[in-house]
Amino acid sequence: QVQLVESGGGLVQAGGSLRLSCAASGRSFSSYTGGWFRQAPGKEREFVAAITWSGGTTYYLDSVKGRFTISRDNAKNTVYLQMNSLKPEDTAVYYCASDPAITRRTIAAVDEWDYWGQGTQVTVSS
Repeated sequence: QVQLVESGGGLVQAGGSLRLSCAASGRSFSSYTGGWFRQAPGKEREFVAAITWSGGTTYYLDSVKGRFTISRDNAKNTVYLQMNSLKPEDTAVYYCASDPAITRRTIAAVDEWDYWGQGTQVTVSS
């Protein structure tokens, strides 16, 4: 069992930066893939980024490539999402997710992830 708690959200102006953190409990977390999703009002939850357990492979939504960076510190059981050059369209609730068996083929599928945090609000003003 893994429990996830996000932090770091807030209000920022366009062009600004935020770093989200996802702290996990559960000794198996370091062997799980970690991911970030987001959900804007009236829209479906969408994949943003993911990182394999070793940190050796990362995946990104096309619209955030070059602006967002996912990383992890397994000693701290934490996954991060550094968000730079933020745009108003990045406004959403951001959710952390984790799964022991996600594959490259299914990594963007919301239903394939087993564990979720409660979400943290990110608001980007224009």
